Amino acid sequence: MRFSLMQPAEAEIEYRSLPDSVMHDLGLDSICACVTADAKEQKLILRTLSQMTADPRAAAYRQKVFADILRLPDFRERMTALFDRIGFIRDFDSNHRSRDEAIGLWHLMHRLDELDQYIQCIEEMRDCLAGTDLQSEGLKAFAEYVESLWQDAAFDAMKQDIAALKQQTADIKSVTLGINVNERFEAISMGLISINNKYFKKSGIVRNFANAITAGNGIQDGTDWNGDMHYHPLVRENAGEVAAFLEKQASFGSIGMSAHADAATRATIVSTAEGDSSRGTTFYLEGVINKMLDAIVRRLRETLTKYANIAIVDLSRLLPEFLYYIRFAEFIEARRAEGLTFCEAEVLPQDAACSMEAADFYNLRLAVNKTDPAEIVCNDLVFDPQHTVYILTGANRGGKTTVTQAIGQLFVLAQGGIFVPAAKFAYAPADCICTHFPADEEKTMDLGRLGEECVRFREMYAGCTASSLMLLNETFSTTSFEEGFYIARDSVRALLKKRVRTVYNTHMHKLAAEAPAMTAEAEGAGAASLTVQSENGARSFKIAVAPPEGMSYARDIAEKYGVTYEMLVSGS
Repeated sequence: MRFSLMQPAEAEIEYRSLPDSVMHDLGLDSICACVTADAKEQKLILRTLSQMTADPRAAAYRQKVFADILRLPDFRERMTALFDRIGFIRDFDSNHRSRDEAIGLWHLMHRLDELDQYIQCIEEMRDCLAGTDLQSEGLKAFAEYVESLWQDAAFDAMKQDIAALKQQTADIKSVTLGINVNERFEAISMGLISINNKYFKKSGIVRNFANAITAGNGIQDGTDWNGDMHYHPLVRENAGEVAAFLEKQASFGSIGMSAHADAATRATIVSTAEGDSSRGTTFYLEGVINKMLDAIVRRLRETLTKYANIAIVDLSRLLPEFLYYIRFAEFIEARRAEGLTFCEAEVLPQDAACSMEAADFYNLRLAVNKTDPAEIVCNDLVFDPQHTVYILTGANRGGKTTVTQAIGQLFVLAQGGIFVPAAKFAYAPADCICTHFPADEEKTMDLGRLGEECVRFREMYAGCTASSLMLLNETFSTTSFEEGFYIARDSVRALLKKRVRTVYNTHMHKLAAEAPAMTAEAEGAGAASLTVQSENGARSFKIAVAPPEGMSYARDIAEKYGVTYEMLVSGS
């Protein structure tokens, strides 16, 4: 199993993905849009948050990693810069991989600089991790992981090899070739004589050639070179003109410049049909030098593959995980500066008597859109055997949906390892979160609203467990009150049977009043009436475990749609 910053090594953990509808119902898509403006990063963060598991190891592991990253802004900044560099090299490598294989040695030589760069990245990352006070298991393991990569790949030795090879290639200034000719003085083959560390100097090449073949001893006996040679360019020292000149010659190979940006020099030998003075072109010079530097070339290719896999593939794979933590750290740091409160969650075992305790929690989606943190209303809530299902009632626009959303946000963020919008949050992780919010009109055309609600609730109920979280928003309120109440009461009784943690936001005050009766027939679970309090008729947005306030369902609906007497006659 590969190293990950999202779960402990060797841990076999099963995840369930929350659908997009749940993420939207909880306002998490809006929150992610505030965490980062980059659409790709938003998708990455939402996808990470949507992976749910009741295994407490994953949540505990993640939140300790996040705590380190949030606590260490300098470390966060350095790692961001290093991962940006690695990401750039990764993208460059991907764009140029096929070209490398086509061009060969000369382009590989230019790639030495890239290899050197990401070795430097790994070295700096290694030093950064070693020099930082890391406390989380995840980042300590990451530091060991990077150190093992460094040691296993022998980066120190590779750095020395690169320096030596770059020095060798930097010293190449000219190549001496020997040309064999036939009786018609046509070039029939060419071979490498030497690689030189100096450029040829201009000399009288025609005079030297004439002297060599007319002098009595001008033609050398044998092929051993005596070291005596003069040089004169055929045309001006311009790559394009040299290529154009030589391409017109019948009996010589042409030295041309590659069309590629690396300007790799190529040489060819001509080979054509019998009787013609030119022959078909084959790449030559690169092959000659490849043979001369065969071991170096082979090692360079192997090294590029090996180290690109290590430094680019392995480490860049962790970039999305680091990015996830870093963006949330930047977001929370900025929100704290504005006055909002966040805390590190405490992970409880699944068999804990209290499976959630939240103090001074608030809806983060609502909070980021408010200019004054003092306007944020915080609440407390506990899930335990006496309070397994909450039936939340209160005045219309009193904050019922806001509270319901906030509970879901706490679980998703905490299980993602992120600090949560509360003063305290202890919880047993949920294996999934189910939301039953009103469906769009077009989704209910076939079954009708009530039919669609019933089918959707049944599917959700079948997939949930005692470790799940169910959030219901006005469920079964699209039919008559009596019909809706009948279905809702049976649904709550079934949720108590499974002991599913639930917040049921509804206008059915009669359902909340039935909480004691439903608790009496349940075993190991309880239903409780939760109300949004009003103060002298004004909405306080504070919740409390208390009997419903007694406002009629009809009155709330009338206010919702503006059909009370006062609203009708005033035209409001």
